[in-house]
Order: sequence, then C-alpha cells, then structure tokens
Amino acid sequence: MARFTLPRDLYHGKGALEALKSFEGKRAMICVGGGSMKRFGFLDKAVDYLKEAGMEVQIFDGIEPDPSVETVMRGADAMLKFEPDWIIAMGGGSPIDAAKAMWIKYEYPEVTFEDMCKVFGLPKLRKKARFCAISSTSGTATEVTAFSIITDYSKGIKYPIADFEITPDVAIVDPDLAETMPKKLVAHTGMDAMTHAIEAYVSTANCDYTDPLALYAIKMIQNDLVDSYNGDLAKRDSMHNAQCLAGMAFSNALLGIVHSMAHKTGAAFADYGAHIIHGAANAMYLPKVIAFNAKDATAAARYAKIADYMNLGGETTEEKVSLLIAALRKMNDELNIPHCIKNYGADSYPTEQGFVPENVFLERLHDIAVNALGDACTGSNPRQPSVEEMEKLLKCCYYDTEVDF
Repeated sequence: MARFTLPRDLYHGKGALEALKSFEGKRAMICVGGGSMKRFGFLDKAVDYLKEAGMEVQIFDGIEPDPSVETVMRGADAMLKFEPDWIIAMGGGSPIDAAKAMWIKYEYPEVTFEDMCKVFGLPKLRKKARFCAISSTSGTATEVTAFSIITDYSKGIKYPIADFEITPDVAIVDPDLAETMPKKLVAHTGMDAMTHAIEAYVSTANCDYTDPLALYAIKMIQNDLVDSYNGDLAKRDSMHNAQCLAGMAFSNALLGIVHSMAHKTGAAFADYGAHIIHGAANAMYLPKVIAFNAKDATAAARYAKIADYMNLGGETTEEKVSLLIAALRKMNDELNIPHCIKNYGADSYPTEQGFVPENVFLERLHDIAVNALGDACTGSNPRQPSVEEMEKLLKCCYYDTEVDF
C-alpha cells in the first residue's frame, strides 16, 4: 500500500494571500525570514487579513537562510509562550522549513532534534495548531511537502525531516510574492524545482499519481525558467505553479542522491566563508547523477521518457539520456550556474577557482560520502551507490569529469 498526501486546501493565483481572511482561530504566529516580505508589503497584508479574521497576531522574524537547530528551538519557545492555534510560515523555503520544525517542538516540547530526524517517525500533530505555508520563491515547494531541511552547524550537515505529519494544512501559492525574487534566486530555485521533478519521476517510489505531476512540471520549467530568469513576469508566475507541481510529485514519490549530496555538501565548507546554495548544488550534481543512475536500465528508460517529453530528439535510450544531460547543462549555462564545485565561487557564480580548495574537498570527501549515503533521500534513488562509488561521484561533481562507472 502506498500513500499520496497533499495540503487540505491550496489557494493559488494572484491575490490568493487574501484567503487568510477566511481562517478561523484565536491566535496566529507568522514566521518570516530576513525582511523581504515586510519590505514588499506582504507581511503587513498577512497581518491585516488575519486580524480581519479576528485573530491576535505575533511575528517571529529573522529566520536565516539554511535555518539552524538553534533558531528552531527559539521559535518553538516563542510558540509555547504565545500558544497560537495557527502557524503561518511565509517566505522562501527557509522560514517555512524552520516553522515546520518549530511546530513539532511546540506540539511536543520533549521531542529532541534527533527524534525529529527519524524518517516518517513523528507523532500526530495538530493537537495545538494548524499550519499554513505561503511561498515567496519558486523552487522548494515546501508549502506542499512532507519535508523540512534544518542545518546543524556544529556538524556542518543539513538534515531532512521527513514525515507526512508536517505537510501543511493550507498552502497559498500567490505569484505576486514570487515576482519579488532577485535574479540569482530565480535560477537556483528553478533548478531545485527541475531536480525535484526529475528525481521524483525516476524514484523507486514513483507511481501513477506522481508521474503526471513530475512530467508536466518538467515541461513547464523547460519552457519558462530561462525566460523567467531574464525578466518575463508571466513566465515567473508560471514557474510558481510549476515548482508547486514538482513539490506535489516529490513529496509523495520522494527524491534521490542529487539531494543527498546537496544536503551533505551545502554547509560542509562553511568554515571557508560560504555555503554551496542548495539549488545551485542540485543544478551542478543532477547531470552527473543522471549519468550514474542511467547505468540502471529501468532508470535509463525513465530518463529517456523525460527526454521524449521535452522533445529533445535521439533514437536510442543512450542518445536520449545524453541529450537530457546536455539540455540541463545548457540551462545551467543560461542561468549562470557553474558545472562543478571547483568552479563554484563564494557568490555562487562560475569562477576559475571556487571557494572550496581541492585539498580540503579531498580531506572531507569520505565523511561527506558516508553522510550522503545515510541521507533520507538515498533510499529511493534508483541505483544504490557504495561508499567508494559515492566518493567517485562526488569527485566528478568537484572536477566536472565524466561518470563512467
């Protein structure tokens, strides 16, 4: 038996934020990030709508990119004092992911972060509060997913929390919010969404319910992402829907080792002054992982179907897989995303020598590989790598060399 879970309600289209006026409750806590929602007026709108619904509103702001365990604990403590019956998470993936983890700790104060990370092992939520997610970026789709990514900076590792319990009750997908994204964020979140859709389609947990969502999202992203990056706001609006469809697919079909590797490399070199931004990591690693997974015949056939759906041409499965890889690398070029860690600058743009020194990468390679294999996303990858193969794959992602194993 399999399961397919989505939010109870999804409000979409321009002006969808107004749905907050219909919420019923006494107290709402809004969790937001670094200020863009306030700067563009969306936070004030949300507060006004909730007050119009008769609620007392408190704001928990300043949630950082790649939110930490410490931020989660502070937010949960604020919730325990305020006792909201609605948690409203607003912004990019980071505040929504953080708020999901805060929600767990609010409902079960005795739960540790380690307990939260037990895959599909959470107790029942919604005893104290319901959860609404309002996304301002077009990539993570965390507004419709059963996942949250929290960083333990003491270990330099991003941990996925995975459980259908943290699927939001309500998702608001309002493209007005996404129109405020800076150009670099459009690129990174867009390739994150493409990775979600492709990994969901080839995942060992794919099914008839997830495949149409994944394929349609891939086609939309192919058609809309580069134009959105170059300033086409109609395509920007379309990408907000595309990333949400990809999220619906991967939340139920799960992901693969592109995400495992991105999670475990993202903060692994933070002591050198930067992170490898999640969407950019996915964009760099996806072509290499496709080449690795395509050694499995079932996965190769699925990648070929994606290539057909994208109208890339090719006669044989091998040709179609190669054309898919080439198309994704071309998108990276058009989005100014590097092809490998070696050329990944601290600002995320391509450079001759990136911020991760070769000797440091090689010193940490084994531990990163072991951690990636232990990631929650690895189990549904169509080809299970050994530690040695994961190390070799990560080297290909560092040097941009061919995957021939």
